[in-house]
Amino acid sequence: MSGRLMPCSAAEISSLFLFEKLSAEQIGRLCSEGRVELFDPGPVFAEGDPAACFYVMIEGTVVMSRRVGGDDVEVSRTSQPGVYAGAVRAYVGDGKPQRYMNSVRVSEPTRFFVLPAESFANFMHEWFPMAIHLLEGLFLGAQTFQRAVGQRERLLALGSLSAGLTHELNNPAAAAVRATASLRERAAHMRHKLSAIASGPYHGDALKALVDLQERTAERVAKAQALSPLEASDREDELADWLDDHGVRNGWQIAPTFVQGGLDVDWLEQIATAVDEQEILQSAIECLTYTVETELLMSEIEDSTTRISHLVDAAKQYSQLDRAPYQVADVHELLDSTLLMLSGKIGPQVKVVKEYDRSVPRIPAYPAELNQVWTNLIDNAVFAIKSAGGEGTLTVRTALEHDRLLVEFRDTGPGVPAEIRGRIFDPFFTTKPVGEGTGLGLDISWRIVVNKHHGDLKVESVPGDTRFQVLLPLTATDPEPEPDTVPDPAQERS
Repeated sequence: MSGRLMPCSAAEISSLFLFEKLSAEQIGRLCSEGRVELFDPGPVFAEGDPAACFYVMIEGTVVMSRRVGGDDVEVSRTSQPGVYAGAVRAYVGDGKPQRYMNSVRVSEPTRFFVLPAESFANFMHEWFPMAIHLLEGLFLGAQTFQRAVGQRERLLALGSLSAGLTHELNNPAAAAVRATASLRERAAHMRHKLSAIASGPYHGDALKALVDLQERTAERVAKAQALSPLEASDREDELADWLDDHGVRNGWQIAPTFVQGGLDVDWLEQIATAVDEQEILQSAIECLTYTVETELLMSEIEDSTTRISHLVDAAKQYSQLDRAPYQVADVHELLDSTLLMLSGKIGPQVKVVKEYDRSVPRIPAYPAELNQVWTNLIDNAVFAIKSAGGEGTLTVRTALEHDRLLVEFRDTGPGVPAEIRGRIFDPFFTTKPVGEGTGLGLDISWRIVVNKHHGDLKVESVPGDTRFQVLLPLTATDPEPEPDTVPDPAQERS
């Protein structure tokens, strides 16, 4: 986009605050390599285009905007002569192509002094060499520092998640190990009991009936219904009384096992009818006790290994291993995997409520990076709740909001004070104690949501009700890479 060429007046150029300290010779060189252009109301340059020129407004009104989601959000509007925009970092010697960090339009006929980016860089290096070294050190050093601290932030998050995952895996793994050891012991007892029965004076029909009872008892254990503590206690008393009445030794030890396996007095009556002899009844009860115990232990092993499998699946879902970086994803799967990965850190003090609208469509996204956003927002919410007393509720909600998908994280913490609400997305800003946060979690989240997904991230907060809202487009957009140089946070967050 270009305007109409106008004469370049050295006196007018030197009156601009940016050039007022330059010599007449330098002003002359500016006019010889630059130009004055008059732009009619409309766009001057667009965010993301190659940064070809440096613009200094001579007169008129300029409007600067940033793209947020699918909208251009006005950042500033001014009629101050001398304001500048465009290739403002053309002199940074990192060798990377520069792009316009925002869009500029004019609301009335406006004149600019326009200098090609290459000429601007050459003048800066020639006229202000010391300043260039300082500025390059500032920009490149800040970029390197931010990248290093960002990597540290990711490593800290990974360490925390690894510790939580290890803790979550340890419980079912330990349970499976214990159950396996107990199962081996019960199997040995069962073999001994079967050997004693086989060598005893039992007729074939009784043995056949006992084997049939074992099969049916195993099936009954698999279908056992959970009882309340009061119901279980009452049934244990009934079974213990029945066993005592029928002369079965150690009935008080056997009864809890039978109750857990779903057996009742009616079932014991069937056993007594089937075996029909007192001596056989004692052996049958003991043998069936081992049957119930082995079935219960196998169920415990199955539950534990299933839990481990679910945790591994959640870890794969969270990390997006073996999956394309950019894909159509179900946000509920991403949210569930993140909540599971963070369950150890969330702890029992924080109640998690899911208010999912399952009718929302899958969306094109970078799932692994969205998981990082969820991690940061959940971590902040949990920290806020625990710092305010240790107990509270975290609500995760999804919904459609116009043409975008809303993912909301609501916590019952103390809230974000109004005086700092405008700074919480700035790099390195944190309210956590020293050593507990780098101040990059929300900055990284903002970049992932806004820059990479063309969405929006905002916060609403009052004491007891803080809501971080992520808005994501439902349709694919061209993902926007993060700028190579360190942006001005004030411009980005405005």
